Amino acid sequence: MKKVIYVFVIATLTLGSCKTEKKETNKDEVQKKEMHKETDNHEGHNHGSDNAKKEDRNVTGTTQKNGATAQIIDSYLQIKNGLVADDNKATAKGGTAMVTAFTKFDMTKLSGDTHKEYMEILESAKEHAKHIVKSDIAHQREHFEVLSTDIDDLITLLGTDKTLYQDFCPMANNNKGAYWLSEIKEIKNPYFGAKMLKCGSVKKQIN
Repeated sequence: MKKVIYVFVIATLTLGSCKTEKKETNKDEVQKKEMHKETDNHEGHNHGSDNAKKEDRNVTGTTQKNGATAQIIDSYLQIKNGLVADDNKATAKGGTAMVTAFTKFDMTKLSGDTHKEYMEILESAKEHAKHIVKSDIAHQREHFEVLSTDIDDLITLLGTDKTLYQDFCPMANNNKGAYWLSEIKEIKNPYFGAKMLKCGSVKKQIN
């Protein structure tokens, strides 16, 4: 009888131990899955912000009027107006137009430092334009912020024959503020759209 009881106790302890080990294994697996999920979410969230880092450039300025940049600027304004209207598809079309405009731009007249600086702007702007084509509107706005710097640098470098306004919204970019360019003097905010359409002010006129 004692032997039977002893065997029963050993079997019970062994069974309990397996269940505990299984629970611990399952717990570890759940924790690993949660960690992977958090990592994936973190990477997904940073998809826009990591690729939307501002470029710090020392661009050589020009005061010349240049119609050669018109197509690129028009595509930028198309993106801007799509964001103002909270229109994801129109914004994406602007992104496609910008990639095309940069592809068609004649670089043969650029030389030396101007060519080098242009290539830096080109690489960054095309990358952000491509992200704008395939992103949701929140990420489009993140990429637009850096793209605005790229296009402002392009105008500083090569000039434009357009009259543009550099606008600033103090509440964009998590209250750090952000600039954009517009073809009209009236404030129409691309970072918030209809939510805060009039938020911002004109900082300067170009041409």
